[in-house]
Amino acid sequence: MEYKDYYKIMGLKRDASQDDIKRAHRKLARKYHPDISKEPDAEANFKEIGEAYEVLKDPEKRAAYDQLGRNFKAGQEFHPPPNWDSGFEFRGGGFTGAGDRGGFSDFFEELFGRRDHGVYADHGVKYNVPGQDHHAKVLIDLEDTFHAATRSISLQSPEVNEYGQTRMVERTLSVKIPKGIREGQQIRLAGQGSPGMGQGRKGDLYLEIHFKPHPLYRIEGRDLHLQLPVTPWEAALGATVRVPTPDGTLDLTIPKDSNSGKKLRLKGRGIPSNPAGDMYVTLSVSVPPASSDQAKALYREMKEKLAFNPRASMGV
Repeated sequence: MEYKDYYKIMGLKRDASQDDIKRAHRKLARKYHPDISKEPDAEANFKEIGEAYEVLKDPEKRAAYDQLGRNFKAGQEFHPPPNWDSGFEFRGGGFTGAGDRGGFSDFFEELFGRRDHGVYADHGVKYNVPGQDHHAKVLIDLEDTFHAATRSISLQSPEVNEYGQTRMVERTLSVKIPKGIREGQQIRLAGQGSPGMGQGRKGDLYLEIHFKPHPLYRIEGRDLHLQLPVTPWEAALGATVRVPTPDGTLDLTIPKDSNSGKKLRLKGRGIPSNPAGDMYVTLSVSVPPASSDQAKALYREMKEKLAFNPRASMGV
């Protein structure tokens, strides 16, 4: 997938004001409108301009795009970094309804498509209109879901000044992380969205929870997966070893004659939701290095006395 430079498409500098963006769109839309334009590839250019305008006219999308694209150039191979949009606060959740979204590129869909919850309604001038809800993706530690933590969460949202220029505003909220919350679930903070009109109530803020990468555990829904190194003698003879979990260490019995890849289940040791998840421990046999004369002698003795061929089942 190629990176799209929306500023270059619209002939704008990165510090362009919102008025500059509107003027450029009006000019280019007239130039390339398929019904009247005689320019080659008018329809393709018209769609590309509409997509660029959809992003740059929206302060939230523009701020996220600007931060993401600082180190990319038009046409460069592009894959968004994991959790690139974490900490960005979006109003309503999505698409602002400019043009035919069905013609937008894979690049746009990868960045913003999942937030499309429909075109916003035009309320006109009415009183007592509720404020818009806000949405943000946040990252927490896996351990937070085991211990019902309270964390300070920082969010960024764009603000347009009187000159039509966009700047990022940061706010910090104290958020209670409920025990057992899972990846993709949301925490609702009442009244932390946009103000309402007239006597309308404030909107709410929905925090979509995601876990930071963990050095030990892989997370799948409620379940945790751990790769556990064991010695050859623990795997061959059987043993009881200590195993880390996010809720403390425990004893695990390794059956004798275990091989690398053997999976053991610790029931109820996953995320403490209802029902609780499980933890799956996959054994990985680690071979001691032959770094001394004594170690080399032991390996030679094993070679002579065990007569073991791990490739026998392959016919070699």
